[in-house]
Amino acid sequence: MDCRFHKGFRCARCFASAPAQRDDAPAAGHSRPLPTVFCVDELTATLLAARNGDDAALTSFVQQTRPAVWRFVAHLVDPRAADDLTQDTFLRAVRALPGYRGDASARTWLLAIARRACMDELRVRTRQRRRDAKLSGLRAEDTVPDIAPESDSAALLRMLNPDRRAAFVLTQLISLSYAEAAEILGVPIGTIRSRVARARADLIEQLEGPAGTERADQSLF
Repeated sequence: MDCRFHKGFRCARCFASAPAQRDDAPAAGHSRPLPTVFCVDELTATLLAARNGDDAALTSFVQQTRPAVWRFVAHLVDPRAADDLTQDTFLRAVRALPGYRGDASARTWLLAIARRACMDELRVRTRQRRRDAKLSGLRAEDTVPDIAPESDSAALLRMLNPDRRAAFVLTQLISLSYAEAAEILGVPIGTIRSRVARARADLIEQLEGPAGTERADQSLF
């Protein structure tokens, strides 16, 4: 039988509840056996429906995922840029939507796009700081990025190496699995585990520093 999310495919989960038939027998209404795929989560199903032209599904997908995207980009770049980066992420997602096949979950696919948007923004900022440094006669690393005031937790996160920060935010703050984070960041699961462990150690070191007592109550753990 056809899954409502997999037109032209025989969904393994839906097929399991269908009346028994030979594996090589064509499904009803089809002249040849259908390829078997596995049923997807509801968010991915919503994105697949959006890809197929369902405007209501697209609106629902944006509404469901916007908070997680905003939090992710705010932690990777800074809160003041989060609205623009969130909008940029969804614009990129809409442009890429026709090519989405469901190989990765919708959340993984979208956050990977968000990460690329953040990396592009950080590269632009780095180039701008270097240009400003040359104009002012200062070294680029001596310039101060233009960022909004931050909470202690946000300031702690910004002290982390960018790769460690991304792994920590995805797994500890957005609650993705290590496998999902590995897919988004394009690295092995072991690398994610290592980055998260090192991020924890870095944060603990910061919390135990001179200002550690004052920050302890706002720990990220």
